Amino acid sequence: MYKPLTKNIVSVLVLNKANVLARVVGMFGQRGFNIDSLTVSATNDPTISRITIVFDARATSMQQIITQTEKLEVVKSVTVLTRENGLYRDMLLMKVQARPEDRQAIKNIVDIYRGRIVDLSRDSLIVELTGTPNKINGFIDVMADYNIQEVCRTGITAIEVAENIGEGDRDD
Repeated sequence: MYKPLTKNIVSVLVLNKANVLARVVGMFGQRGFNIDSLTVSATNDPTISRITIVFDARATSMQQIITQTEKLEVVKSVTVLTRENGLYRDMLLMKVQARPEDRQAIKNIVDIYRGRIVDLSRDSLIVELTGTPNKINGFIDVMADYNIQEVCRTGITAIEVAENIGEGDRDD
């Protein structure tokens, strides 16, 4: 029976050592998984780093790559993050042409999305926005009416949330 591809997000805690990222990411590549988003960051423990990986896989393939990743001696844990147990964020920096007659309209859009204008020049401005990937995508779509000069995104970063809590800002 055919199972459709789905976006999967895993949080991998690894030893903070040289070449660990290459080993983990290499395992995905060697097995034919295309990584859509990859973020790496320090944790509160200086000996541990967090790698957040977004990729496409069917359920059986996903379990296989998780099991293989867990076998690496540099991996402390692998957590599959879902809508129910994960909180996701993406950060965007966007440089947009800002003629004087467009600035107020752009500022209004930025305010609606709860972003910030972090730089302003005679001809352009830079917007900083944090939110879910859907929020970031929506902002980019709305801003397409203006001359977007550059876009830079961090990629998804995610953390596991406690059970039985309210929704909070999950969909921000």
